[in-house]
Amino acid sequence: MTSHKNKPRTQLRGLAALGALLVATAAHADLKVGIDLSSTGPAAVIGITSKNAMLMWPATIAGQKADYIFLDDASDPGAAVRNIRKLINEDHVDVVVGPNITPAAMAALDPVAESQTPMITLIGSASVVEPQEGKKVWAYKMAQTDSAMADVMTRYMSNHNVKTVGFIGFADGYGESWLNEFSKFAALRHIQIVATERFNRTDASVTGQVLKLLAAKPDAILIAGAGTPTVLPQRTLVERGFKGPIYQTHGIATPEFIKLGGKDVEGTLFPTQPVVVARTLPADHPARKAALAFVDQYEAKYGPGSVTQFAGDAAGVYPRLQDAVTRALKTAQPGTPAFRAALRDELEHAHELVVPNGVVNTSSKDHVGLDQRASVMGVIRNGKFTYLSQ
Repeated sequence: MTSHKNKPRTQLRGLAALGALLVATAAHADLKVGIDLSSTGPAAVIGITSKNAMLMWPATIAGQKADYIFLDDASDPGAAVRNIRKLINEDHVDVVVGPNITPAAMAALDPVAESQTPMITLIGSASVVEPQEGKKVWAYKMAQTDSAMADVMTRYMSNHNVKTVGFIGFADGYGESWLNEFSKFAALRHIQIVATERFNRTDASVTGQVLKLLAAKPDAILIAGAGTPTVLPQRTLVERGFKGPIYQTHGIATPEFIKLGGKDVEGTLFPTQPVVVARTLPADHPARKAALAFVDQYEAKYGPGSVTQFAGDAAGVYPRLQDAVTRALKTAQPGTPAFRAALRDELEHAHELVVPNGVVNTSSKDHVGLDQRASVMGVIRNGKFTYLSQ
């Protein structure tokens, strides 16, 4: 007759061995990064360069093998939400990167908050992270805020005797954010907004809006949009005889904007980040070394003049993850709710972290972390983006 006296001990040894196997497996679990970009559609010029930069990321993050899962939202907020739900619920990603456009990022707050998955967006508007409460505590942002860009822009305007401005912006969250932030700093510097118009990313004509702007006789005009759709109002202004300075936002800094705009965008003034004007940055700029290193690497792969601010933002996600994942791994392993929570927390603790587009210092109240070292003025001169001193 077989004795069962030692069976409980045998079971315990078996469970212990299973537990050790699970721990060992978890220790080598891949870090899953879900990426939603606008690789097609009106914002494709942004999404494509973002993806190009991400394709240069190393295969590991903080020693963990990284699994990068790319999806295209076609510049559609609804598609972005569906993609992000898939990445979270089916692919079980540890972090979401993207989207590229403000409406999509705002819509994505619901699925990332519901699943408690951190999201690092690539948009310009700070609305996705401010104020830091509710669903927004799961969101971070790589690009400099509209507020900081409006600050450096209005400072330049004031220094160059601009007293009145006509505004035309996207009829969406990007345009509204820029109008709000620009209005604050314009008032601070005694600059009056004398006309306000809107246009859609897919519009074929903005003649009506431009005629209203011209009737207000502003000293300068600000076009608040991103990518190549912003060429249309500028070209229309030039064709209708506007001779004053034309300002654009940091959203225009792509080679496609210059190629499509041609002579009509020569002399455009715009706030931007270090990568865009890396070769003409002052020697003492703290991000110059990192910006130049990235530009050299990117243009060696994709061609001279191919770099964009959006590529720089995307490139900066990797050191942000490397920094935060290194600390999060001390708490939990990828593939677990505990790790996602730890990663969200550690993304708040970047300190003087140099990325291609600036220097990052995040906190529980600041999920961007960029100061004025990430904001410079640029001008399109001889078909190139060039640093412009104040």
